Amino acid sequence: MAPPTSVHPVDEIPPVRQLAAFGLQHVLAMYAGAVAVPLIVGGAMKLPPADLAYLVTADLLVCGIATLIQCVGFWRFGVRLPIMQGCTFAAVSPMVMIGTTGGGLPAIYGAVIVAGLAIMLLAPVFGRLLRFFPPLVTGTVILIIGVSLMPVAGNWVAGGSGAEDFGDPGNIGLAAFVLVVVLAVQRFGPAFLSRIAVLVGIAVGLAVAVPFGFTDFGGVGDADWVGISTPFHFGAPTFEASAIVSMLVVALVCMTETTGDFIAVGEMTGRKAEPRPLADGLRADGLSTVLGGVFNTFPYTAFAQNVGLVGMTRVRSRWVVAAAGGMLVLLGLLPKLGAVVAAIPAPVLGGAGVVMFGTVAASGLRTLSEVDFEGNHNLTVVAVSLAVGLLPVGVPTVYDKFPDWFQTVMHSGISAGCLTAIVLNLLFNHLPARTGSTSAEPVRSGTPATPGEAA
Repeated sequence: MAPPTSVHPVDEIPPVRQLAAFGLQHVLAMYAGAVAVPLIVGGAMKLPPADLAYLVTADLLVCGIATLIQCVGFWRFGVRLPIMQGCTFAAVSPMVMIGTTGGGLPAIYGAVIVAGLAIMLLAPVFGRLLRFFPPLVTGTVILIIGVSLMPVAGNWVAGGSGAEDFGDPGNIGLAAFVLVVVLAVQRFGPAFLSRIAVLVGIAVGLAVAVPFGFTDFGGVGDADWVGISTPFHFGAPTFEASAIVSMLVVALVCMTETTGDFIAVGEMTGRKAEPRPLADGLRADGLSTVLGGVFNTFPYTAFAQNVGLVGMTRVRSRWVVAAAGGMLVLLGLLPKLGAVVAAIPAPVLGGAGVVMFGTVAASGLRTLSEVDFEGNHNLTVVAVSLAVGLLPVGVPTVYDKFPDWFQTVMHSGISAGCLTAIVLNLLFNHLPARTGSTSAEPVRSGTPATPGEAA
């Protein structure tokens, strides 16, 4: 008899109890980021509270559907890796501009639909660009992803952006307590608990936060029990040239960021992203973005927050994240449940976020450890790419006087750093080979040495 075929950890289906716990952990890790985009855009457009609530529930619903498409997949859609999907922050500024200059939500949704179709068309092209992402580039990009997320964790630790008690020692103390719980469970807890250390930390942190007055469950009573997002709730989409152009730039940024996230998760799970699955994943991004435009929400991309959770817990099953997608669908259909999750204090999420986002950065360093830095220019590639990627993170207004399209690309540290790493790797590790100058051979940066590649 032939031996049974082993199942890759990515394809393993854990028991239902573990699926629920691991999936809930992913939901809690990304929830605040998931609802931030509709709240920011709707708030900038001065929408009434009822419309804001509608945007949030629609976003959660499509987040769940997009995650299911990405993890489970069908035909040529879905990377079939543990990838959570959420609204991209790269689209916030262009959408606010479109929505507040007369176009309104219909113009936003028209541009979003076109951008989604463009992503689906361009997906095979991006899939063939995978050879430009050797360990030198991927390690740098993963490192930038992790470090660029730290301000998000920092804002949560301090109480959440705009909070009246922002920076209060009580907030920071609560976040530190959650961090200690997460680390203690991961170090001393049994195997199963150590894999849901973030969930345990959030649960314990919430239990402590309630008696000390950190939580406000007032929104739970006001939320509806059932809410269903209907297509084009805010009117038929309109297609304005300027809005479409700005959203196409966002689409390219999203594809670059998503490629980095796919590669990062592929490294962590032991199933490296190949050109075809990468194209399938980007095609799923495009489909989800089209659904976003139809169901009253925004462009979708892989959520870097959850990349760190995969690396930290070492739970590599895509079905865990698919379960999280199912939970998001429920939250989108049952607004009262969403209000309960939304009541979790920001410092509780911040304590968990510190270790999750740090894990992403550490994974980048691990990938870079495979790169040869002796007798070549690879250190320069990493140094400059890291600096360019972190510039808008440290100084968010650095590009404010540049054209809108430039801001859209460069305000995202991930896309700025990724593009810089690709260009510098080509410059130092490929082009010099034509002139005979001393440089790292392609294989030293992890690039396959195929004939004619340097040309």
